[in-house]
Amino acid sequence: MIHAEMPRQSPLTLDVPEDGGDVRLDRWLRRQFPGLTQGRIEKLLRKGAVRVNGSRAKKSSDRLAGGDRVQVPHDIGEVSADTASGDGTEPRVPRAPRAPRPPTPEEERALEASVLHRDASVLVLDKAAGLAVQGGTGTTRHLDALLDLFTRDGSERPRLVHRLDKDTSGVLVLARTLRAAQFLTRAFRNRDTQKIYWALVVGVPELEQGTINAPLAKEAAARGERMTISDDGRAAVTDYRMVDHAGKAAAWLEMRPRTGRTHQLRVHATALGTPILGDGKYAGVGAFLSGDGFARQLHLHARALSIPHPDGGRLEVTAPVPAHFRASMAALGFHLSDAPDPFSGWLDTDL
Repeated sequence: MIHAEMPRQSPLTLDVPEDGGDVRLDRWLRRQFPGLTQGRIEKLLRKGAVRVNGSRAKKSSDRLAGGDRVQVPHDIGEVSADTASGDGTEPRVPRAPRAPRPPTPEEERALEASVLHRDASVLVLDKAAGLAVQGGTGTTRHLDALLDLFTRDGSERPRLVHRLDKDTSGVLVLARTLRAAQFLTRAFRNRDTQKIYWALVVGVPELEQGTINAPLAKEAAARGERMTISDDGRAAVTDYRMVDHAGKAAAWLEMRPRTGRTHQLRVHATALGTPILGDGKYAGVGAFLSGDGFARQLHLHARALSIPHPDGGRLEVTAPVPAHFRASMAALGFHLSDAPDPFSGWLDTDL
């Protein structure tokens, strides 16, 4: 009898972003694979099936840092003996991310066209609005699934060192080596970066320039988690200045987060009384304007970033304004020629 040998599938490779580090390995794995049991994790560790930056992980208590690369078996989400319930009922199956579909030629061309800067250590992309950075339940189209395109010349696979929301466009920095990933992650963690966002908001803030200091915490909601202002939350600070306004209907804000909390700018803009145009998640119908020319998309754009370069000096990158944002600016009478220098020093205060 001839036995056909099934081809061995490559392990899953997951990058730890800047804001997802300093956490135990087992806890991080359970976040990526909801339902994964501690017993299964321990078994994989004993078998040497979990690797961090190419080396075998030894203990579930090992801590991950931003920029680390974790490899796990491709079938980590499949049912095994230690996931059985033991009471005769069906076992609970951990849910693994769905396999990403191959990129289309159009997606490959769009990704290459999105490159804002590339050198031996750093890759900077202009992420499109609507493109998720990493996969999740039911998400098969995301940036992380496309990054193998940058390895065709023999380079290492780029590593994510920070994130942008799916609906936020603009500057996204990736590391091209492990050394660069560790350096850039420290720069984000130590706040040695200058992040500049543009937002079109509904309404006009009372002060043309100010600081929003409101801690944020996660709360359960009917349609998934959302962030809320809470005295028990993590510190969140955003500086802003108004570039222009259209009467009392809308304003163009430049926002600079000093911290990097999930949905920070969206929640802070709503707390200011001026929700970001298109942000129905946090402001409902109050986040939309009547009339033609306003796309029902989030109008938040990561306009520019200044960050230390792993090889010395600073890297300053600016992303062009996406089409839906430009159209809404035109409808409101705003002009790109009025845009301030994103790297001008209008902030002189410290936390």
